[in-house]
Amino acid sequence: MKRIIGILFLLAVAISSPAQSYFEDGLSSEWHSQRRDELRKLMSPNSVAVFFNNPVKNRTNDVDYVYHPNTDFFYLTGFREPNAALVIFSEEREVNGKMADELMFLQNRDPRAEMWNGKRLGVEGMMSELGFENAMLNSEFAAKSGINLDDFDKILTFSLSDAIEESSTNMPLIQMMEEFKAATAYPDKLDEVSAQVYKMIKNSDLETSDRVVQSLKRLQRQYPDLMEDPLVSSFMNAESPEKRMVVKEEMPDQKLDLSALGEMMAVLREIKTPEEIVLLKKAVKISAVGQVEVMKAAKIGMTEREIQGVHEFIYKRYGAEELGYPSIVGGGNNGCILHYIENDKRDLTDRLLLMDLGAEWRGYTADVTRTIPISGKFNAEEKAIYELVYQAQEAGIALSKPGATFQEIDAAGRKIINDGLAELGIIKKGESHMYFPHGTSHHLGLDVHDPGTRKPLDVGMVFTIEPGIYIPEGSNCDKKWWGIAVRIEDDILITESGAVNLSADAPRTVTAIEEMMRQPSVLEEWVLPEID
Repeated sequence: MKRIIGILFLLAVAISSPAQSYFEDGLSSEWHSQRRDELRKLMSPNSVAVFFNNPVKNRTNDVDYVYHPNTDFFYLTGFREPNAALVIFSEEREVNGKMADELMFLQNRDPRAEMWNGKRLGVEGMMSELGFENAMLNSEFAAKSGINLDDFDKILTFSLSDAIEESSTNMPLIQMMEEFKAATAYPDKLDEVSAQVYKMIKNSDLETSDRVVQSLKRLQRQYPDLMEDPLVSSFMNAESPEKRMVVKEEMPDQKLDLSALGEMMAVLREIKTPEEIVLLKKAVKISAVGQVEVMKAAKIGMTEREIQGVHEFIYKRYGAEELGYPSIVGGGNNGCILHYIENDKRDLTDRLLLMDLGAEWRGYTADVTRTIPISGKFNAEEKAIYELVYQAQEAGIALSKPGATFQEIDAAGRKIINDGLAELGIIKKGESHMYFPHGTSHHLGLDVHDPGTRKPLDVGMVFTIEPGIYIPEGSNCDKKWWGIAVRIEDDILITESGAVNLSADAPRTVTAIEEMMRQPSVLEEWVLPEID
């Protein structure tokens, strides 16, 4: 009998949905409401946008990962609980006898679940704390919401093709998605790629169809299943532009649009409001302090995970709630692995240490990388490579002003690196190589790779400039360069007068890094007992 009760006890804990309250010192409910108003301005008349929050992800057995909301969902609501859906109308309409321009669906209060996983806002809390006038239980999504999706000219959402872990925790979310799919006749294999392909074909004409076919051929290399769609295959294989137009007319008009909403959210999120910039500055400042303190504490013989722990301890010490992404701490050749997150090298010798980490503050993440010599001093080869990357970054920062583009920033830095590698004899002049294999910049915000359009830089954008050089062991160059990996990454805010380096508190030059590494560390007297 005790065994059965114990099993039921564990099951009750496992099936309860986590609760994550809003941030009292983060963005206000008025700010989130204003963001929803800005989205409505971008929506076409008589359209509806439907957002589902992220599912809960299982780590192992009856333990789940710490819940993280969908960042678009959080941006528009400030809500951080699972099993929720947001519906936004382009104009007010009557719902259940009252006028509404948005509806929020969320999980119910549950004293037993809240005893284990924390308080839930519930319908009343959603209305009083986050300012929603129309909040309902997620069980009412289809039955009592009063929404008839047939009444809309456009239904905007994101792909629902990704499988969600079928657990009792996620069942309310799965149920809402299934109800939505049934109401919209959601096609079985529809996702963002296929929706974008249909849109490209529908927007083509006699003059542009050749270019569309070329674009589809490039997409096909990445997504070979495209040709399994008979309409796409017929369009691509048509003998003439005129015959392509015949195929185009056979394609059904879709009320359901899986691409427009992402484009709208990118427009909104790529320009940060003053309130967002305050939070981003705090996240970046904390991350820069982490880099500084590690420079002071780093010593030969430390482990990658020990270095990681110092960074993350500092984040928590300042009250950062989470990491913006898995921490990258790569010593020597490990730094040549761009997304190296094992961090399990035990004995750091006198080689370079690449550290790419970012604190998350009230939902917003930093992204700061520094490369230091674990011995405290760069050798000649390390210094030569470091100086090239630094010059490339400086060129990018100098170009960063309203009207510039990511492409211009990348090209300026890439030229410096290519010319420098040739001068050092690592490559031949004009030779293609993989020593700088990634782009130089990406937007930064709620996501470490925040959404954005391809428009030129504008006031309020926050992005990274992160050139790098990576020379793995076994490369086709002198062995003295092997295992050198350097990346310098800073977080840049565009203002009317140009670029502000938000992460400038963390030293970047060879001289400044070596000087900082000579400073005493607050951790030097923190000695833990030996454990066998």
